[in-house]
Amino acid sequence: MKKLKYILLFIIINFASLYIGNLLMDNGPQTSWYLSLEKAPWTPPGWVFGVAWTLIMLCFSFYLASLFLKENSLKLKLAFTLQVFLNVIWNFVFFNQHLVVIGLIVISALTVVIFTFFFTNFKSMKNKSFLLLPYMVWLLIATSLNAFILLNN
Repeated sequence: MKKLKYILLFIIINFASLYIGNLLMDNGPQTSWYLSLEKAPWTPPGWVFGVAWTLIMLCFSFYLASLFLKENSLKLKLAFTLQVFLNVIWNFVFFNQHLVVIGLIVISALTVVIFTFFFTNFKSMKNKSFLLLPYMVWLLIATSLNAFILLNN
């Protein structure tokens, strides 16, 4: 029962953070600024982002529920809070403020945080660590998309 409560808690937090990030980007992908950018040839169609983030946040919520049942430390709470902050703020920095360099720094920091979750907790989490793979792969793709925009615009 406690695991289910954790799963629901993290689903609420993770999807709320996606919602807030979406509000902060202020229709970013449809703005003339973004549409005029030269984008990477591997940029997925818009609908892929919603599907990807839904899968990522569901997997991440299950992972976090298991992790917090094993270790509910201040360090873990701070790492999770940092992840939420970086995930939300990237939308504002990149899409709303058009700060591509700072966006790349933010998304790179987020990538480091998620990879740190994976490698730091791999022994204790074992196979559940693989629930982070969609997030890790997506962040590598997203970071490359941000870097492409920086280098080609």
